[in-house]
Amino acid sequence: MSRVIHVFRTPDRFVAGTVGEPGDRIFYLQAADETKVVSVQLEKEQVAILAERLSALLDEVIRRLGIDAPAESAQLAVDTEPLRSPVEQEFRVGTMGLGWDVESRAIVVELLAVSEQEVDESMVLDDTEEGPDAVRVFLSLQQARAFTVRAARVISAGRKPCPLCAEPLGPEGHICPRQNGYRRQLET
Repeated sequence: MSRVIHVFRTPDRFVAGTVGEPGDRIFYLQAADETKVVSVQLEKEQVAILAERLSALLDEVIRRLGIDAPAESAQLAVDTEPLRSPVEQEFRVGTMGLGWDVESRAIVVELLAVSEQEVDESMVLDDTEEGPDAVRVFLSLQQARAFTVRAARVISAGRKPCPLCAEPLGPEGHICPRQNGYRRQLET
């Protein structure tokens, strides 16, 4: 079966979002332009890693090329709208890749589907017929910065951590391993 690669050269939107309640959320990345919307599922940790690496790549591009893309302008341009409905999962993300496209002066994000075959780095950002399905998105520097800001907000919108053990608190609280009934007695 041949590979399907969804390419977004000038996306209207590339965002991280969730469906569900804190503690039971499903994380998605959604790319959209005038003609199509593609949603892929991934783990919270993958969103965090992508945002972190994208931010580092963005800083490196700005440093090396002397391009100005202040973080303050991205704060103003952050997309706060929910994911476009209905959210129909194209695939689950297994491998992610980042790159810089010199021609279009854009950061390229590629998301590859989970695959039973081993994915080597030559498949990332490649147009071969073999390999897992993929989504490839070309982002301007401002779009990349806005993505990292929104991703941080989406990640932090989950359950608050317990002040004692740092495990996530549910609506009814939780059984804290640090509250095992032992209390230190004061010396008199």
